[in-house]
Amino acid sequence: MAKYIFVTGGVTSSLGKGIIAASLAKLLQARGLKVTIQKFDPYINVDPGTLNPYEHGECFVTEDGAETDLDLGHYERFLNIFTSQANNVTTGRIYQTVINKEREGAYLGKTVQVVPHITDEIKRRMLHLGQTGEFDIVITEIGGTVGDIESLPFVEAVRQLQWELPEEDTLVVHLTLIPYLKAAKELKTKPTQHSVRMLSQEGVHPDIIVCRTERTLTPELRRKIALFCNVKMEAVIEAADAPTIYEVPLAMMREQLDIISLKKLNITEYREPELARWKEFLDKLKYPKDKVAIGLIGKYIELQDAYKSILESFVHAGAMNECQVQIINVHSEFITDENVSEKLAGLDGLLVAPGFGHRGVEGKIVAVKYARENKMPFFGICLGMQMAVIEFARNVLGLKDAHSTEMNPDTKNPVIDLMDEQKKITAKGGTMRLGSYPCEIKEGTLAHSIYGKTSITERHRHRWEFNNSYLEQFEKAGMMASGKNPGTNLVEIVELPNHPFFIGVQYHPELKSTVENPQPVFVHFVKAAREYAERKDDVKSPVLQGESA
Repeated sequence: MAKYIFVTGGVTSSLGKGIIAASLAKLLQARGLKVTIQKFDPYINVDPGTLNPYEHGECFVTEDGAETDLDLGHYERFLNIFTSQANNVTTGRIYQTVINKEREGAYLGKTVQVVPHITDEIKRRMLHLGQTGEFDIVITEIGGTVGDIESLPFVEAVRQLQWELPEEDTLVVHLTLIPYLKAAKELKTKPTQHSVRMLSQEGVHPDIIVCRTERTLTPELRRKIALFCNVKMEAVIEAADAPTIYEVPLAMMREQLDIISLKKLNITEYREPELARWKEFLDKLKYPKDKVAIGLIGKYIELQDAYKSILESFVHAGAMNECQVQIINVHSEFITDENVSEKLAGLDGLLVAPGFGHRGVEGKIVAVKYARENKMPFFGICLGMQMAVIEFARNVLGLKDAHSTEMNPDTKNPVIDLMDEQKKITAKGGTMRLGSYPCEIKEGTLAHSIYGKTSITERHRHRWEFNNSYLEQFEKAGMMASGKNPGTNLVEIVELPNHPFFIGVQYHPELKSTVENPQPVFVHFVKAAREYAERKDDVKSPVLQGESA
């Protein structure tokens, strides 16, 4: 039987429960244990698929096509394993299941209530992954903050599991905040005490308290927290702000979070942690040899979590190239033909980000044109690839009204069109092409040199596709479809062979990038940007020498 660790949060949201959960999982995995993580979200949406990125950040898509919370991206990036539909559960999904059962008569006429019916369904899903026989430890992150009304059924389910399972099979880690009052020049523990008291009133007592803090916790403060929160001093863990999230596992190892957890769970057989590759990655990340500036062209740039996986993929690819990647956010809504040179000046590469809707698309098209004409390394993802297709159709093929039917249903040249199977569907949730699909790559292409093979699989999240009725025109004019789905013949990758680096992909490669396996398109894109920056320096250098002479 697997053992279960529950991670809760108090005082405030956005403390980093997902990072702490992923860091603990990484340490336990490094000690030879089979670990997975799941996220229980308290919102009533069935999944985050219909949420605006401004509301909830990016929607992360798993191999099996589940639209999930962005924390699952952290889990995959840290553990280098795939998650699935079972790793993300929302209140909406719980209630949907219970209501469907009630309609089917599964409860034999009983009054359906939060306790026991909702909590039983929560417990069933909390235990599911541990009952597959694949894992030694299942870590469950409880979304929200202790005290939130919507989180109460999850906390109650944890209480019941603590009572039902052997004491050594469950562990509760509570993440909290120790604020620093500048005027008083001291850290305050009272919010943590109140948070733990609130959790205890619900019947759940934390075994370990992880304290987010800007200042070092003194032994006196640790003793005070331990005394008034009723845990051992060794179970008070300092989680200071770190320069990068990838340093958190090592910080937690220094605090012995993994050892304390193993002791409480009565796990005695484990090895010394194997983190050589992780430390090598951190060394390259902290001590880069070069620097490049990449323009991220999007319409959600005000909220960085909207492009979380893309940003982390650049971190991985930058370390692989021993190069610091500086991301320059450029709002596509404000790019025009008149200011594009000014907006994109100084960049070494251009990534046009994915998204939905018509807002900002014309700016993206202008940016693509600039990159194509100025031989700047270009990378388009999903909508970014579609913008590259529209730009090429308008400015090279001469189809001035070329567009996507997503933005202009009446266009006479729908170079991007809705998939046939989607045209009769009106509901939004779960109607897209989701999850992992195969792609066959032509030999001798840029895509082939990037992946080093002709058959790949990548994850998708979209409704609109390249319209194959225009493919012959595109290829005659110089834009190649270098990757296609072998079953449907849908275009997955486009590129320009006469450009140093110009590639657009219909899928979302950022969703599979991890610390140990950086995504190859990102790696080669950063490499191309580095070479572009060097060429610019070579052009400038003779001029400077002439002036000094």
